[in-house]
Amino acid sequence: MRDGFKTPGALVMKKILLMTWLFAAAATASAAAADSERTAAPLIAIRAGTLIDVTAGRALKHQIILVRGSRIEAVGEALAVPDGAEVIDLSNMTVLPGLVDCHTHLADLANAEPLDLLRKTATETAYEAIPNARVTLLAGFTTVRDVGVYRALNDVAMRDAIANGLIVGPRMYVAGAYVTISEGAGAMTGLSPDIQLPWDLQFGIANSPWEVRQKVRELAHRGADHIKVLSTGAVLTHGSNPKSIEFTPEELRAAVEEANNFGLRVAAHAHAAEGIKNAIRAGVASVEHATLIDDEGIALAKQHGTYLDMDIYDEECIQSAKDTPADFLKHDQELGEIQRRNFTKAVRAGVKMTFGTDAGVCPHGINARQFAFMVKYGMTPMQAIQAATVNAADLIGHSELFGTITAGKSADIVAVNGDPLTDIRVLEHVAFVMKEGTVYKHEP
Repeated sequence: MRDGFKTPGALVMKKILLMTWLFAAAATASAAAADSERTAAPLIAIRAGTLIDVTAGRALKHQIILVRGSRIEAVGEALAVPDGAEVIDLSNMTVLPGLVDCHTHLADLANAEPLDLLRKTATETAYEAIPNARVTLLAGFTTVRDVGVYRALNDVAMRDAIANGLIVGPRMYVAGAYVTISEGAGAMTGLSPDIQLPWDLQFGIANSPWEVRQKVRELAHRGADHIKVLSTGAVLTHGSNPKSIEFTPEELRAAVEEANNFGLRVAAHAHAAEGIKNAIRAGVASVEHATLIDDEGIALAKQHGTYLDMDIYDEECIQSAKDTPADFLKHDQELGEIQRRNFTKAVRAGVKMTFGTDAGVCPHGINARQFAFMVKYGMTPMQAIQAATVNAADLIGHSELFGTITAGKSADIVAVNGDPLTDIRVLEHVAFVMKEGTVYKHEP
């Protein structure tokens, strides 16, 4: 240093140190403000007679759950209830984490005939689907994974409307559209070839690995939370065959690779055994339906850590609905019982499994009826509950947010009269629903 002048390097260093201090001060102030906001939020103390600890697989007695704002602040048996806290007495009930359905179609109409969608505009479809969200939440399902809509991006709009408080419903993770081959499973089929569909009814069609990558990129840009691909034919698609192979292994790998580039996971619809194995080898996070899975497929799922999301209840609805098209009934013939037997084999093999109902095939709001079938076909009541809580959160990729009643997580809490570990069907009548700290239902 000469003549009292500082070197340029020293000046730069001084500026860096000043900026670092300013950023640190701002971060500290922001954290302090957040802490102050949390402290000022209303405090609720829930007295739980029995609390299902889904992580440890046990029932705890006489627990106190402290909820501040949208989060769980503390859980324990000997917790003191702070002065001024609102007390919710569930001491005669069994309390569980909010339930999660990993295979729903909330943003579509619950209709056995897809072609009826052509009688309505996209706006009519969106408005008519709104009640689906409310009845699902009131049934105790505080989170759902929605895995495809005929009218592309209706599910993105519903998710955002719920998140912004415009409508009542569960937390949603959405696919945006089905990614499928031309005239494939999930496509709007059965039309005359000279009819041109609007963009939203053909958004996800892709017929090569590069077209699959293009659709994944577009869906990621449009706000999808995961990608849904159709690896085989479908039961509820005109002109389809559930035993057919649709996307090739190369197309499935392209979907998984491209989805991973955007931090997204892939769910694969698959009925046929080879289509199931193609999807697992490609690296999908879950196989939906897994109807005709064979012993090799079960071993592959276990080896790869792939979740099976098997909708073993909706057979009842397909067969009993008065308006189920005849070709759908033919597709479904004998598949229900085969799927249930394979569910039992997968449970015994120790494959990772989640709770998924294909809600929309059955009326929305009766999702919990599947629990009894999961127990009937091999799960313990605790395993069935875990499939709809901690396992579901892991599959969706947000175990830090929901799936257990744990300090720091979202206050998604439900309660039932009775003991679901003795009679799983009590979950069909949820008496208390809290989502993100807000009570939506509280019956005696």
